[in-house]
Amino acid sequence: MRLVLSLLLAIAAMPVVSATPARAQDAPVYVVSYIDVAPANSGAAVGLLRQLAAASRKEEGNARFEILQRSSPPNQFVIVATWKDQKTYDAHTAAAHTRDFRAKIKPFLISAIDDRTHTGMEVADQTNVARGAVYVVTHVDVPPPRKDECVAALKALVADSRKEANGVRFEVLQQGNRPNHFSVVEVWKNTGAYTGHITAAHTKKFRDQLTPMTGALYDERLYRAL
Repeated sequence: MRLVLSLLLAIAAMPVVSATPARAQDAPVYVVSYIDVAPANSGAAVGLLRQLAAASRKEEGNARFEILQRSSPPNQFVIVATWKDQKTYDAHTAAAHTRDFRAKIKPFLISAIDDRTHTGMEVADQTNVARGAVYVVTHVDVPPPRKDECVAALKALVADSRKEANGVRFEVLQQGNRPNHFSVVEVWKNTGAYTGHITAAHTKKFRDQLTPMTGALYDERLYRAL
């Protein structure tokens, strides 16, 4: 009995280790925010988003703040942002211009702003993007048991896609609180380059691999930069 009691006390004294490793506070934070407004308010939303981008790009710790408008329907937007660390991202969310933007756009929203924070799984350098480029943002999620299988397929897709001649950027972000959810962010020089990518053998192979994992439609959305 004493031996059992001693073992129980030893186990109770052991530190609790989380099953999900915490993100380092000094690691970059990648944020993808989806914003849907009423069609009649698309123009007003564009103006507010441009004001937000201009102010946010001046903040300490901001490495990227891209405002994208969906090709169709044009009342859907996404912000793709990169922050130096959690501290600078928290400062951004608390900044007066951020709070002012959210207050002003709230009456136009048809659903709540969907902010998704990520770690960088396969990130790329932020090169200048020429006018006319096609942006693609795709949400990918699989059941947790198939996460590692999906990661392997995504890494192979990144490696092959970066070899394409007319690609500007191709990266994958992994959601912090749901590591089986990913955001694929692509930039192509033009529509022809994008068409060439989606018909390429490695893209078809990836989609063939993904379909039985997820069982959902491939949520790929095309955008243009504002």
